Amino acid sequence: MKQLIIILIFSICSSGFAQQLTYTPKNPAFGGDPFNYTWMLNSANAQNPFSEDQFDVEQFGDFANFDNTFGNQFTNQFGTQTPEIGTSRNGNLEYEVYESTQGLVINILDITTGEYTQIIIPNG
Repeated sequence: MKQLIIILIFSICSSGFAQQLTYTPKNPAFGGDPFNYTWMLNSANAQNPFSEDQFDVEQFGDFANFDNTFGNQFTNQFGTQTPEIGTSRNGNLEYEVYESTQGLVINILDITTGEYTQIIIPNG
């Protein structure tokens, strides 16, 4: 009998504190309070270790010269022609250009570091 009373007390107490949990987002972009926008932006800017003054194109090595070499070749050819299909090499960069169902695909590989970039120009 004593055990039954203890079980009843615990069951009544535990059901009295139960409630439904609901999630309310903090970010205004996801439905949160619009007054949180300024606080979130200031918090993100305070934590950001990068600044525009620190950006140095030279840190990218041969990729820094991409616009001057390979980019100019393609820019000149886009007016009436498509870029030359195939594989070519310029310094430490190897370029592969081919047509696919997505459009014109340009793969760029830095041979020294193994960095790989893919550019897809959609069919117009």
